[in-house]
Amino acid sequence: MKLATFKSGGQEKVGIVHAGDGKLFDLAAAASRNGAANPAFASMLALIDAGEGALEQASAVFDKHGKDETLSVSAATAEILAPIPEPRQMRDGMSFPLHILQAPRGQLKLAARARNDMAELARIEAEPLGELPEVYRKQPIYYITNRFSVRGTNTTVKWPRYSQVMDYECEFGIITKNKGANISAAKAKDHIFGYTIFNDFSARDAQRIEMEGRLGPAKGKSFDGGNVMGPWIITPDEIGDPYKLKMEVRVNGEMRSQGVSDGMLFSFEEIIAHVTKDETLMPGEFIGSGTVGNGCGLELGWYLEHGDSVELEVEKIGILKNRVERQ
Repeated sequence: MKLATFKSGGQEKVGIVHAGDGKLFDLAAAASRNGAANPAFASMLALIDAGEGALEQASAVFDKHGKDETLSVSAATAEILAPIPEPRQMRDGMSFPLHILQAPRGQLKLAARARNDMAELARIEAEPLGELPEVYRKQPIYYITNRFSVRGTNTTVKWPRYSQVMDYECEFGIITKNKGANISAAKAKDHIFGYTIFNDFSARDAQRIEMEGRLGPAKGKSFDGGNVMGPWIITPDEIGDPYKLKMEVRVNGEMRSQGVSDGMLFSFEEIIAHVTKDETLMPGEFIGSGTVGNGCGLELGWYLEHGDSVELEVEKIGILKNRVERQ
């Protein structure tokens, strides 16, 4: 099942994405045809909170009314919001070894360019990547980001005024369900509601400076509209194996990089097990994979410009598309 949050008639709606024709089926409106509103269809968080029975009810409503065209709108013309416009929590990881190795070197190259130190730039480029720091193999590494800055597909990301270096990051992630703590990796599948795409837009020059403080990204990540996810949520039964998905970045329609979700140092199930050690996981949280190898300009030395259009495509999920503009 593909589930989307969209606006229709000025109201936020939860809908099922029709297979094939890309229409959005209004669950709340359809349920009202049966004579009573279903509170589980009021929002995506309400649907998640209502548990497995709510998805079964959604499927039954769609089976009954799915062919009624008055209950659906075109995804091409609708305002599709982030699947969860305000997640209960947002955590983003560092799971792909190539990105972990290449990103710090990208920051050193960015600093050398800022100083116009071409000799240092050449030295950095000539160095081998080296070994993965052991900490990344010992445990999942993640940070917590601004859950109030989330936007969806087709939005324009306004670059923060304090930054001159715009970047994208190609990721995917999970939405959680079923509150719990001290969850084992073996049981963590019971806490994955579905999968979505994530573009962790980054102000690289701001991030480079603040990371010298050895605490974590702040203004390099948390600016209004910079956490983009969508276009919808794919439930686990439809995604199949989430660790074999093709991933691609296109800028202005031209392919910039390709990758596969294979090779994460820790699976989402293992990340959940780590997160929930004496800490309660809430339904409706987002956990990102971190950037796939070569999935950002920092690794390629190729950043965004004013007016660029960025598309992230993840197999079986869809395409997340945004435009970036300077303020």
